[in-house]
Formats: sequence, structure tokens, C-alpha cells
Amino acid sequence: MARFTTFKSGLAAAAMTAAIGTGTLVGALVGMPTAASAQSAKDGKLLILSIGRGQQVNLGSNITDVVVADPNIADVEVKTGRQIYILGKGPGETTVYATDAAGHTVYQATVRVGSNMDSVSQMLALAMPDSKIIVTTMNGTILLTGTVNQPEEAAEAEALVKAFTGGNTQVLTRLKNATPLQINLQVRIAEVSRSLMKEISGNLKTRDHGGTGILGGVYQGRDIADISSVTNVDNLPVIDASSAFGLPAKSISLPFNPATGQFITSPYTQYKFNVPAGTNVLAAAGRLFGMDVAAAFDLSEKAGLSSTLANPNLTTVSGETAEFLAGGAFPVVTSSNNGTNVEYKNYGVNLTYTPTVLSDGRISLRVRSEVSDISSQGAVRFGGLEVPATSTRMAETTVELGSGQSMMIAGLLSNTMGSSVDKMPGAGDLPVLGALFKSNGWRRNETELMIVVTPYLVKPVSESQIVLPTDGLHSPNDLERILLGKVTSDKGEKTRPMPTIAPIVSNGPELGSVTDAPAPLAKKVKSQASATGPSGPGFSFDN
Repeated sequence: MARFTTFKSGLAAAAMTAAIGTGTLVGALVGMPTAASAQSAKDGKLLILSIGRGQQVNLGSNITDVVVADPNIADVEVKTGRQIYILGKGPGETTVYATDAAGHTVYQATVRVGSNMDSVSQMLALAMPDSKIIVTTMNGTILLTGTVNQPEEAAEAEALVKAFTGGNTQVLTRLKNATPLQINLQVRIAEVSRSLMKEISGNLKTRDHGGTGILGGVYQGRDIADISSVTNVDNLPVIDASSAFGLPAKSISLPFNPATGQFITSPYTQYKFNVPAGTNVLAAAGRLFGMDVAAAFDLSEKAGLSSTLANPNLTTVSGETAEFLAGGAFPVVTSSNNGTNVEYKNYGVNLTYTPTVLSDGRISLRVRSEVSDISSQGAVRFGGLEVPATSTRMAETTVELGSGQSMMIAGLLSNTMGSSVDKMPGAGDLPVLGALFKSNGWRRNETELMIVVTPYLVKPVSESQIVLPTDGLHSPNDLERILLGKVTSDKGEKTRPMPTIAPIVSNGPELGSVTDAPAPLAKKVKSQASATGPSGPGFSFDN
């Protein structure tokens, strides 16, 4: 076997001598390639080799000269006149020419030598089987192109290549995500609120029945009654009143009041209670100790139960922020030197979240969930207008979950109770009668709130797989509407597809994961009932 390693400078030709066994082979260099040969060399093939690896090249005709531009990068071994071996020695790029006796270029190639790219590609394929990474070397630099499934896999691929080739190797990464990862977040907000309010207040009004006409009273914010005397009976009809007194007919005639259905025998006192709308009143009026007395107790008891179940869901790309609002806005009037401005404040169910997909399909999730309602508590008046306040329940946190896993990110169990007494000093402390000079209120509120989030890795689907709320909704015909009492028709109903969980690849147990517990030993199950009733959640009476 002969080795030809020849260099040319300018138009000078150099002779190359190689030892073949005990003989000597001399190759005479005729001259530099012609312009046509130079053009063909320009269009030559690219040969990519790894350090310590070689490539066999079969030629179409016999050659006499082989030229390697940089022998530190590649070397050539000639086996026969039509077969050569190109070997990679060091990182870099060089050019190889092979010419015949007439000086015509028989073979030319650009040789790019780098680290063992086959081993690097195999390592990346083993570490990331779902990714398509192409490894290319150029002048001692490794270029990674192609696609990865996870954003973190690009950094992992770069770190693996550096560890394999050595820390001095420069690695450039131009990897892209095959498909942008999208996350659908489902949030369930469940709230139950119960309230109970009791109020009682006493009101008293008196008037001297004599000639003084003194009028007095104790009021809890309102005038309870009107006390007046009725002496004018001229406008009242006079009819026979004999039967009312057990006398013969037409024995006595008296004025008759149609409003009360009573005969008037003498001037009388008229009582009229003032009852506001929506107020429960226990009232009485009469004559006591020579005075006209009207007393009223305002009684109020209100019990309320409200529940809220919101299930907003929203889809966004990994790393981007998405916001969802279902509710409305109310105006807030503000004044400044330039005049009056109107601003709108949102209320309802608001969801904002920023997901980031991590390795193995896990999702780092920063989520902010808010539920607000318009409330009269805390409202203020501005320029004759009442500006309402808002009752808000908000949670903001960062969690890490797998696709399809759920976590309760917020909870509230509130039980508040309050009471108040408003009374007249001194008189309100009297036994029994003191109730007429004071009012008291009692309030109790119980609230339970829970917010649960569930992220899903999602992919686009075909339009035929999407079911809309209006699909299958048809108006009933006259027969269904009149005889069957239906407001919608059952024709064409479809079942909404349920969300599916993306497969999660895990190399081992993770924080929060559920592992299989050993099978329990067989034992007799004891009753959990006790003398006071069944056990509460989280308790067990098993030994």
C-alpha cells in the first residue's frame, strides 16, 4: 500500500515518494488543475468524518496524484490506482484532490472532521427518543438542528454533547419545538355561604287623653303611629242601631262608621300604625292610665343560603399568559379638576395563569383566581349616587403538577357572629318595660370556599371531534311543546367528549405521587358506629 501526501504551492510541482514494501513508487506531478477542473472541484461532494474514522472511495479511473490541503485534519491512504481511503485526524475542514496522469481531476471532496458524530447521534437518540436531532460539525464546532418535544430538551441535548466531546468543544443549539406545547387549565370554584340575621326594636308613643294634648314617645328611627280624636260625625250616615243594644226596632239611631263597621256613641280616639314595606311589626294600641298608648315591636329574622360553582377553563401556549373573565363591570364616578370621569370596575369570575411545561410532562403553573360580587356593604355615596363595593375571594400561587393532576390551591372556612344593642340610657335598663326603649340585632355568617385547579397537556384535534353547546339543540314541534310540555327536542343530542390525560413519562417516584402500598393483612372489619353516631371524616376506630 502506498501513501500519497502531496502539497502544491503556486504553479510549482513537487514530487512525492512513498515506500511500498522494499520498492519505491514515484508519482510525477504534471501541473495544477485547469480552470475547468477548478470549477468541478468547487462543485465537489462533502465528506463528513469523525476523528479516528475513515471512508473508502472508489474512483472511476487511475490516479497518479493525491493532494490534501491540511494533513493535520485528514490523511489519504492509496490502496490501488482506483481505490483510496480518506482518514479523519483532527477537527476542522480541508479539501482532498485526486488527479490522473494528464492532470485532470478524478475526485475532489471537502472533508469535514469532527468528534464521533455517530456516537453522539446514538446517544441523543437514546436519551431523547421522541426528538429528531441532527448533529453537524464545522471547524471544531458542533451544530445541533432539528426538533424536540420539550423546551428543556434543547438545553439537555447541549449539555450531553459537551459532556461527550469534552468541555472545550463549542456547541451551538438551533433546536425548535416540534409542536408548541399547549396547556388547558380547568378551575373549579365552589362556595357555599349561609347567613342568619335577627333584629328586634321597640317603639312607644303616648298622648294625654285629657285636655292638655301632651304627645310623647320613644322611636327607633321612625314614627310608629298616628293618634287622633274623631269628633265630627256629620258626614257619617245615621242608621237604626236598636238591634245592637237589644231594643225594639227604630228605638235608637246612631252614626255608623263604614271603615270600622261600628256605631259611634261618643267621640273616640283613632289609632293608625305606620308600617314600612318589608317590615314585620307586632303592635298594640289602647288607653292606659288615662292616656292613649301605641306600642310596636319591629321584628326581623332573615336566613339566606347562596352557593357559587364556577368552572372556567382556558388554553394557552407554554410560557404565555392567558386571562379569562366572566362577569361584568359597574361604573365608578370620580371627580378631578378637569371634570367628572367614569371608570368601570370588573366583577365576576376572573382567571389568569402562566404555565410552563417542564421535563417529563410536568407543568409549573402560576395561577391567580378571583371571584367578586357587587355588595352593598361598604358602599359610599358620591354626588347623590351610591357607589357599590365588591366582595372578593382571591387566590394567587405557583404549583407544579402533572397533566391531569388536581390540587386544591385555596380554601376558606369562615364563621362570624356579632350582636349589637341600641337603647335609651336609663329607660332601656328597666325590667320588662325596658324592651320598649331599646333594640338589638344578631348576625351570623358561615362561608366555605374551595378552589381546585387541574392542568392538561392538549393537542389540536379535528373539527369533527369538537362538540358545541348548541349541537343537538332543536326547537320542539307543536306536538312536543303542547302535549309533552317540552321546551327542547331530543333529536340529534350528542355527548360532549371528556378531556383525556396526556401520557406522563416518569423515571421514578416524584414528590406527591401515589405509590402502591403493600396488601393489608386480612382482619376482621369493626363497625365504625359509636354511641354518638358515625365517625367524622379523617377518623377511624380500627385498631
